[in-house]
Amino acid sequence: MKQQHGLIHAFVLDGHGGGRQIGWDEVRSWKPGDGAIWVHLDRTVRTSQKWLQSQAHLDPLVCEALLQEETRPRSLPINEGLLVILRGVNLNPGADPEDMVSIRMWIDAERVISLRRYRVMAADDLRKQLVVGTGPTSPGDFLVRIADRLMDRMGAVIADIEDQADDLEEKVVTAQSHELRSALSDLRRQAIGLRRHIGPQRDVMSRLQSEQVSWLTPSLRAQLREIADRVMRYAEDLDAVREHAAVTHEELTSRLSEQMNKNMYVLSLVAAVFLPLGLLTGLLGINVGGIPGAEYHWSFLIVCVGLGVLATIQIILFRHMRWF
Repeated sequence: MKQQHGLIHAFVLDGHGGGRQIGWDEVRSWKPGDGAIWVHLDRTVRTSQKWLQSQAHLDPLVCEALLQEETRPRSLPINEGLLVILRGVNLNPGADPEDMVSIRMWIDAERVISLRRYRVMAADDLRKQLVVGTGPTSPGDFLVRIADRLMDRMGAVIADIEDQADDLEEKVVTAQSHELRSALSDLRRQAIGLRRHIGPQRDVMSRLQSEQVSWLTPSLRAQLREIADRVMRYAEDLDAVREHAAVTHEELTSRLSEQMNKNMYVLSLVAAVFLPLGLLTGLLGINVGGIPGAEYHWSFLIVCVGLGVLATIQIILFRHMRWF
């Protein structure tokens, strides 16, 4: 269904994994007892904001939280409902995954109201499931599934970051230093960006499993517990990636320092060889009278041979001293 003035889509759940897609008129006329409903809105559209504030019968505190410009993952129980804000990786074209997208939800026993600004692919997954009859059967099931889909995509991105960290470690010996530095910088930026958002999300998932609402059954709480454990593992994986990248950066720095020291050593040896030669040629090149051999035809050749012999003696001496 084409988006109607802020309504991305809405479904009345049939309780068996399917749902009937509806429009604004049926959303406005819906009342408890008509079946659980899911309303997915674009929070930037005025029609959505107006319906939420005046017709959704929500606490003003909930409306304010759902429409805030900037927010962070959180859960807040109000009576028999839950205000839940979660984040997922941004997989929209042209976006960086660490630029997280948020989905804000009000969930109670009869309805789910979700809002987003940018496309959330996890919500698209649930819509497709409802169309084919394999979707959530209740608001509680919806909460578990949306959290699970968000974490699945986050897990794929984190696994990719781990693979990048392993590849960079292998390339420390062979890759060009400037290329490796840039790749390491990008990797650490991604890991830090994701870790900053996963921390609060981990706390939210841990709290959700213990929220005192009747529509969260023991089975749903167990599933939320599994998702919370997965988020905790993702946070640990990102910490490991950051440490891995730091160790790789130290190894790269050490290799670059070793390479620079080796180059400086070679330059020092070259300078040591040519320093006395330069001193002699400098003395012979001064523009004063009395330079030996100035009038002798073979003087230049004798000087060149003498300099060659001196250079050879120096090289033999350096090798004997194990400088080479």
